[in-house]
Amino acid sequence: MNRSPDTVGIIIDRDLFISIITNIIGVLTLTFPRVIAQDTSGSDGWISILMGGLIASLFAWIVSKIAISFPNQSFYSYASFLLSKPVAFVITFIFSLLFTAVSAFNVSEIVFLSHQYLFDRTPEEIIALTFLLVVVYAVSGSQAAIFRLNILFFPILLVGLLLVIFLPISIVQLKELFPIFQTDFTGYIKSTGTSTICFLGFIINFFYIALVKNPKKIPKLSVMAVSISTFCYLIIFLVCISVFGNVTTGNLFYPTFDLSRTVEIPGGFFDRFDAILFVFWTIIFFTSAMMGFDTAVMALRMLFRRLKKMTAILILSPIIFYISMLPKSYLELIYYNKGLGYFTLFYLIIVTILLGVAFKIKGGKSGGE
Repeated sequence: MNRSPDTVGIIIDRDLFISIITNIIGVLTLTFPRVIAQDTSGSDGWISILMGGLIASLFAWIVSKIAISFPNQSFYSYASFLLSKPVAFVITFIFSLLFTAVSAFNVSEIVFLSHQYLFDRTPEEIIALTFLLVVVYAVSGSQAAIFRLNILFFPILLVGLLLVIFLPISIVQLKELFPIFQTDFTGYIKSTGTSTICFLGFIINFFYIALVKNPKKIPKLSVMAVSISTFCYLIIFLVCISVFGNVTTGNLFYPTFDLSRTVEIPGGFFDRFDAILFVFWTIIFFTSAMMGFDTAVMALRMLFRRLKKMTAILILSPIIFYISMLPKSYLELIYYNKGLGYFTLFYLIIVTILLGVAFKIKGGKSGGE
């Protein structure tokens, strides 16, 4: 059995619950109104968001249910028992590459966002390196500390979302939400797939459930986390549509961030309120990149047991920096994001089906029993 005695039971179910929410409400929060609006008419995207949340909730429950059947065992351990070690090795290695790419995507996004709105004269490489070094510092510590950071930042995340949602209320135009049910079937299918991708942050359950002391409630909490995130995405989307309209939302690079730029604080106390909220978005980028990086390190160390954590971090850091610098324009970053998103969704479906079928065939008996 592939256990790590120093990390077993270091967190409780509440820690993972909060981390799932912070991982879902991540970098895609900035861009998802655009990609949903591009495939739908008016406010019809709300249907796709609800459908995507429902699909994600189902997969979150299945993934969690399988993982808690192998308490305190790593993903590689129970995947080896269910699918054989060679297959588990390949699956885990691909997961490591996937989370490395996710972390690099977060670095790329913070570079483009900050370069476009704040640091237009600062070289992109400097922004990326500075941000990545902070992420590396966080990942270098204990995993318990990573979850404490998620809990620490969670209230800030909630306050930031509330500000983004409620401050533009004065310029909301409800007429922009109508007419409804004008989207064709193809549009609903495309936008549902896109919205499902936005909720895949629960995929960390494959790896982190092994760290939970008593994981029995994790399936229920995972579904709850996806549901809360779905509600947040739904409200943000409707606010974007009612403020900018469908066509404008579909053509803005960062429609959610642009919401904060429409806000004017009475009395002129804040001339650049979007700069204040930029701190909030930076925290979101940071937590997402941190979780992706740490999961990539964890997956790599499952395969190579003698590999020290700092060695794995030093191996992955330049790779993440190199990948983050590959997109030379925001259009290239959009293609990168779309390809990564659809690959993650496809890979999650395949892995979940394989594990689920093997789990049923073997009667759900733990390899450690």
